[in-house]
This record gives sequence, structure tokens and C-alpha cells, in this order.
Amino acid sequence: MFFPEGQVRVFLYGEPTSMRLSFDGLYAIVKHHMGLDPLSGSLFAFVNRRATQIKMLYFDRTGLCVWSKRLEQGRLISNWANVSMHEMDWTGLKLLLEGIEPKRMRLRYKKPHSRSGNASIHATQSI
Repeated sequence: MFFPEGQVRVFLYGEPTSMRLSFDGLYAIVKHHMGLDPLSGSLFAFVNRRATQIKMLYFDRTGLCVWSKRLEQGRLISNWANVSMHEMDWTGLKLLLEGIEPKRMRLRYKKPHSRSGNASIHATQSI
């Protein structure tokens, strides 16, 4: 079962990876290419060249686990030129697994603070 915690660190490997690799091959990539500890409890994501498959390597305190997903339609990553090895949050991983690639993050609109109370009331009434 694949039930990692929400606070877990997630690392995406920034190069296409052969999906023939399993425990030892993915472990070696994490240790030697990424320079990270595979036994740290973090999730490590690897995507194939066509970006239709993803494998996750993680350590769950009792042993290494490999989880895999293959998309029936679409791609996980639209362009490998824009991908580099980076850490992402849990929400970013969920979006990646759904095949959604956020292009850029935008903050929600915030109404500018006015200096006087009357200006804010006037601005609210005109909207």
C-alpha cells in the first residue's frame, strides 16, 4: 500500500530514467547521482523518457518500497528541458501523479490596503 505521510520530503530526479530499474538501480541513483540518503524516509520520484510512467522509491522503516504508475493517456511531464532535480511538496507530488504540471504559482488576489478608511469603503462600493 502507498500511504506516505503529508510531511514527507519528495525529490524528483531531473533526468529520464529507465523503468527497468528496481530497488538496487534506483537506490544507486539516489545515493550517487542525487547525493541523498535513500534510507532517510523521503520519497524519490523517477519518470521515464516518454513521461508516461513514474516510479517512487522510499524506505518505510522496515524496508525499501518501489511504487509504480503508468498513465493510459497523457504525460506526467510536458518538456524535459524544463525539469531539474528538485524537492517538491506533497501537493506537487499529487499534481504530478495526476498529470498536472503547474506552470507557475500565482498568489490569490488580495485587495490593496488603503491608507484611509473612507477610500476602502468607496472602493468596495464601486465594485
